[in-house]
Amino acid sequence: MASTPESKVKAQVKALLDEYGAYHFPPNMGGYGRSGIPDIIACCKGRFVAVECKAGGNKPTALQLRELDRIKAAGGIALVLNEDNMEVLRSVLSSL
Repeated sequence: MASTPESKVKAQVKALLDEYGAYHFPPNMGGYGRSGIPDIIACCKGRFVAVECKAGGNKPTALQLRELDRIKAAGGIALVLNEDNMEVLRSVLSSL
């Protein structure tokens, strides 16, 4: 499998979640899921965490933003991460 810039961001997120002992998985959409679901779903210290991974200056789509907002409204943590703001995830996980 080719290594894309976004896949490198996903690998960084997964490594950081592993470092904090979080349970995590990438949802398998396979045509049956809802559009816009974040790239990585996790649970860390009893808190629901969702991460949308982007590379470079890429931004989430309207559907992705809708899902992230729904997660936040339900009390979860929803983040958009790229290679330049990974410290946000570390800060969130450290504060749990």
